[in-house]
Amino acid sequence: MELLVKKAKRGDAEAFIELIEQNKQSMYRVARGFLREEEDVADAMSETVLTCYEKICTLKQDAYFKTWMIRIMINHCKNILRTQRRSIAMESVPEMENQEAAVGSEGFQELIEPLKEQDRCIFTLYYVYGMKVREIAAYMEMNENTVTTRLKRGRNALRNEMTGNRELGGRG
Repeated sequence: MELLVKKAKRGDAEAFIELIEQNKQSMYRVARGFLREEEDVADAMSETVLTCYEKICTLKQDAYFKTWMIRIMINHCKNILRTQRRSIAMESVPEMENQEAAVGSEGFQELIEPLKEQDRCIFTLYYVYGMKVREIAAYMEMNENTVTTRLKRGRNALRNEMTGNRELGGRG
């Protein structure tokens, strides 16, 4: 991947396209961890691709392209969520047809759907990407204890959901 990054930094559009192709599933999973609507996920992904293309020369270490790209993705997702909070939009029921099956995370996304959007992202980073609490805290600009608490609270909520106790966030 580092060779592709070097080529992309020199202006090779084909190398950049290949980098994005190799990482599009990761981008989708992270965006889906934050956002419910497919349109928002698509917006976040396209904004991320554009930002990466425009700023790839600012990447200091080629080996960290994916980490850099995911950080940009998280920032775009947060911006979308901030914009949604500011505008009072009608609540819509998320339609989860067969779009997620393409990336193989349908079961996981369905499982974490009842969690709050920020907790879904933490779960995605922790369980799908295997990131450590410290890394998640840095990515999401949170305290490590907050990430640990949200993981624990989310696990309890999911346990309650699976055992029939529908109180999300309840103790169990």
